[in-house]
Amino acid sequence: MNNVYPNDSNGHSIGNIPVKSVNIAYLILVHRLPDQFKRLFEAIYDPSNFYLIHIDKKAHQEIGEEVGVFLQKYPNVHILKSKNVVWGGYSMVQAELDGMKYLLEMKMKWDYFINLSGQDYPLKSQEIIKDFLSKNNGKSYIKIADQEKSRPETMNRIENYFEESEDKISEKTHARGFMKDVIPYIGGQWMILTRNCCEFICNSTEVKKFEDYYLNTLIADESFFQTVLMNTSFDGILVDDDKRAIIWIPDGDIKLRPKTFTETDLDFLQTGNHLFARKFDDNVDNQIIDSIKIQYDEPFKTLIKINDIKDISKNFNHLN
Repeated sequence: MNNVYPNDSNGHSIGNIPVKSVNIAYLILVHRLPDQFKRLFEAIYDPSNFYLIHIDKKAHQEIGEEVGVFLQKYPNVHILKSKNVVWGGYSMVQAELDGMKYLLEMKMKWDYFINLSGQDYPLKSQEIIKDFLSKNNGKSYIKIADQEKSRPETMNRIENYFEESEDKISEKTHARGFMKDVIPYIGGQWMILTRNCCEFICNSTEVKKFEDYYLNTLIADESFFQTVLMNTSFDGILVDDDKRAIIWIPDGDIKLRPKTFTETDLDFLQTGNHLFARKFDDNVDNQIIDSIKIQYDEPFKTLIKINDIKDISKNFNHLN
């Protein structure tokens, strides 16, 4: 089992020792607001990185055409075949897996995988983000918690059978037993994973049974990757932090949704050690992104070494 670290650090301080810079492979999921996507893309663009864009099949045709024309001038960009992504369905996980596999099969040299939506935005420059990952090379960043202990109200998502249709999740469900000898974990959809981590997820034969089961769960994108990495022989280092600034607010009875940031959230966005923020909507506030750029090129103020809390064995069940 992997080492698990708490989210109490900005990184490792390495003094003046030079660190080899990493290359990043971005997967960006787009379904609306093409102008906002363009601003995001220009903010994270670096010629040494790689970019894979997925445009939701439900998006208006004009969005795909506009994004495609915009990206023509960038040589290190690829567009993933559009698929229909349904909220709450396994199709979101499949889009992530397809993106990882595509980027791995490119045979290009990249070190980290980062997934974003078209309504995200970086809080730091690519130089600072790459410096952070270079100093922490080998760690993967993803929110992780014991699902039954920390979010028991979500257990219905995995203890019932759900079916995904072309545009929604079936309202008819039935109870079923969860996977034998597997501890369910939960966190969020967003992650920063090492290439080795992506290779394990895409190539290990251990993962197939999780794909088969989570195919018929609800909101699998918040728990599939966590459960796989914590219940298999994956031995990489996981940090319980997705490096995203998000304010979660209630949305109905079964879920939370990210608050759309406005100028009133500026203090929140300018504190902490986040690398990206979610989410923004120019139709709600078209000034907030310009405001956060004030600290865009400022490095993290402190670098504190993370202490290894312990080796976590397969039967551990206390992570909160």
